[in-house]
Amino acid sequence: MPLGILLALVVGGIAGITLLLHITGKSRVHVLTPEAASTQWLRHFPDDAVIDVTVTHDGHAALVRTKAGPGLLWSFGADTVARYLLDCTQHAHPDGLAIRFRDFSAPYVILHLDETERRHWHNLMDPL
Repeated sequence: MPLGILLALVVGGIAGITLLLHITGKSRVHVLTPEAASTQWLRHFPDDAVIDVTVTHDGHAALVRTKAGPGLLWSFGADTVARYLLDCTQHAHPDGLAIRFRDFSAPYVILHLDETERRHWHNLMDPL
């Protein structure tokens, strides 16, 4: 098979799969509620005990307090990512708050927070 035809088939296949996933709603960003955040946290850390959950106004991130320590859960497409906040740094970002982890699989995340939320989350995370 000529390379041009093979390339067109591969590109068309990838575009078709992407379009199909988008049409079926699989590309929507996961929106969190306190209950959903707690469930998602337990999906990542099943042996943990969730004490409290604070969700951002846009529902794309949640600060989770557990018996093992505070953690951050955020949307990553249709899925979520969870990390403990035990070994990280935070600093202000024009869009909200930037958290830098010492983890190569999730080096940093930018939380989109308004000014009131930014102060509230900074106070919640202050001991970190």
